[in-house]
Amino acid sequence: MKAPTLRAAATALFLGLLLVPLAAARHAPRLTVARLQYDGGGDWYANPSSLPNLLAAIRERTSLPVERTEARVTLMDDKLWDYPFIHLTGHGNIKLTDAEVLRLREYLVRGGFLHADDNYGLDESFRREIKRVFPDRELVDVPLSHPIYHAVYDFPKGVPKVHEHDGKPARGFGIFLGDRLAVYYTYSSDLGNGWEDTDTYHDPIALHEAALRMGVNLFVYAVTSRPLP
Repeated sequence: MKAPTLRAAATALFLGLLLVPLAAARHAPRLTVARLQYDGGGDWYANPSSLPNLLAAIRERTSLPVERTEARVTLMDDKLWDYPFIHLTGHGNIKLTDAEVLRLREYLVRGGFLHADDNYGLDESFRREIKRVFPDRELVDVPLSHPIYHAVYDFPKGVPKVHEHDGKPARGFGIFLGDRLAVYYTYSSDLGNGWEDTDTYHDPIALHEAALRMGVNLFVYAVTSRPLP
């Protein structure tokens, strides 16, 4: 565990970036996770205790001044630009309008970060829609040497596997814009389930802890990797 040694560094780096808004924002970003609300029938609101628990872990383990509550935002909401980290999850279908496709691409190109978590049943529609956003880029396995697996806690084997489903290995896919990871897609992992209250699925405490640690890494990477204007 590297949290004690990297906590101050991560905090100092972020506080330096805190005054740097996304390119279209009028003020400094809000330091929270924004849950993405989408159409198509999927339950974008799944795992209700996951993001509050993740935010609590970030606040306790990094000293970053994160808010206590998640935000909720649509792609066409003007508030989208206030959030450096958006989270997408669910079990079913995602369907973006043409305008939403353009807005998501613009958000990511301007420095935003998207974490998509397949809650079992999201894979087909997410891959279809993200291909519309970046038709010229592929989802690729994020190398195990990438900072997202080492920013605060070390994950030498990659994203942890929380729930079995079809028994496939957990995978962490990404879309890179230059050297920056702009989209991180956790597949066959159920990372968000691991953030839920421990009495929701009665998972082992160690698994809950591993999921939270990975979430802390995601957030720290997202807010410290944004390009300067």
